[in-house]
Amino acid sequence: MYLLNAMRVKDAIKILERSCGTPKPGRRRRPLECLIETILSQNTTDVNRDKAFKNLKSVFPTWQAVSDAREREIARAIRVGGLANTKGRRIRSILRSIKDRDGSLSLNHLRKMSTEDASEELRRFKGVGEKTVNCVLLFSLGRNVFPVDTHIHRLCRRMGFVRKGATRDETHRVMAGIVPEEKMYSFHINLIRHGRSVCTARKPDCLNCPLSKLCPKII
Repeated sequence: MYLLNAMRVKDAIKILERSCGTPKPGRRRRPLECLIETILSQNTTDVNRDKAFKNLKSVFPTWQAVSDAREREIARAIRVGGLANTKGRRIRSILRSIKDRDGSLSLNHLRKMSTEDASEELRRFKGVGEKTVNCVLLFSLGRNVFPVDTHIHRLCRRMGFVRKGATRDETHRVMAGIVPEEKMYSFHINLIRHGRSVCTARKPDCLNCPLSKLCPKII
């Protein structure tokens, strides 16, 4: 089953690259910026995440200013992204933890660390899970990892790449082992695009799905 799913994943990668193109990494954000952005992305849209991040940087010109602010002031700035109180508390806690330990507000040292050590470093922050860690590794540090967001988790279960009842952590583990390293960025981006436009949660457009020949729901 493992080998079969690995082959099906490779086929899916090729099909999506033909239909959606082959995504290329853009400008890498600083690790701390990427971490904050990913926290703001939780349970909201990319548009609202970007608005929340822009508002945060507009109200607080430096990360030190965010760290020194009251939680309700941070929450007010990022309200558009949802879960503002939780996210604001988490962001301030992370910033203060970094400053207390390193004396400055930067995670640039992660760039010189191995993927395993950088992962461990990020996981020590309260509220930072596997998806957030892997987003920083992929988008900021350029490492070959495969973040699993809501769309990807849904599609991997629907396509049978993982078992139907797989948890998000299980999907992370399984997909990390069967997605070719050099295609992790491309497949991550294209699966999200596919999940938003075709294989949506409530009304998947199966008739126009380029992956239909691989989908257990259709076969």
